[in-house]
Amino acid sequence: MFSPIARKLFLLFITTFSVIQFCAYSHPVVLGATSHQDLDITTAEIANQVTVRIFTKFGSGSGVVIKHEGQTYTVLTNNHVVADSPQDGYEILTADGKIYPAEQVNAVNIKKLDLALVKFTSPEGYQVVTLPKSKAISEGQRVYASGFPAWHFVFKGKKIAKMEATRNWGVKAFKLKTGTIKMHLDKTLPGGYQLGSTNDVFQGMSGGPTLNQQGELIGINGLLKYPFQGIKAFTFSDGTIPKKEDYLQMESLSWSIPVDSVLDFLKEQEMVNQDPT
Repeated sequence: MFSPIARKLFLLFITTFSVIQFCAYSHPVVLGATSHQDLDITTAEIANQVTVRIFTKFGSGSGVVIKHEGQTYTVLTNNHVVADSPQDGYEILTADGKIYPAEQVNAVNIKKLDLALVKFTSPEGYQVVTLPKSKAISEGQRVYASGFPAWHFVFKGKKIAKMEATRNWGVKAFKLKTGTIKMHLDKTLPGGYQLGSTNDVFQGMSGGPTLNQQGELIGINGLLKYPFQGIKAFTFSDGTIPKKEDYLQMESLSWSIPVDSVLDFLKEQEMVNQDPT
């Protein structure tokens, strides 16, 4: 939708606008996006049912329902989504448009992955995401990223004619973006990010799931295209940086934490014992 330079300038504008919104209203929200396109219907339905929105004191993010026990639901999301206001609690917007109070689950995080757990209670029956039968992920694989962008834009030609916060949109704010896997790094980026895809993931969609064509969880979104930090955003966990040609490809992709790291995290919480091959 944007060239790299235009996108960075656009994000700078949105960030500035969000700060102004925060000063005026004390609940800033950020970038949003686009429409459904070329979707597998079954996967789209699954994504719609398992993806939730998380409202924090200072903004919003997304998450995926990972466990149901009794009336308690556990949601997997990014740590950076819920890190700003754990003492204030959260609200969860579910697929049926209902909103529930929620709280963060104290979690072991030995590898310092950008993952966190939030729980809420409901007598309703909500769908839990399916874990994959195999951890194998290949370049060129078709994938789906879902979440709740915090802004909606109306374009007139290539110019933005109108922008609107989606905080009060309910489930109408939900988006599902298609794409393909382009890079699966041998090294990890900070937070555990290794899976680069062409999906247009925007702020507000962080913490939402990346699904395969069977609707199974293969990653958690969280690192967006063309970050402000430039190449510093792609410094590997061992302190090295990518070659220039690799960086130019990396910055054009959205990044997620792959399912093998997600499963390691969930095993630390004693939430799963499944071990896909």
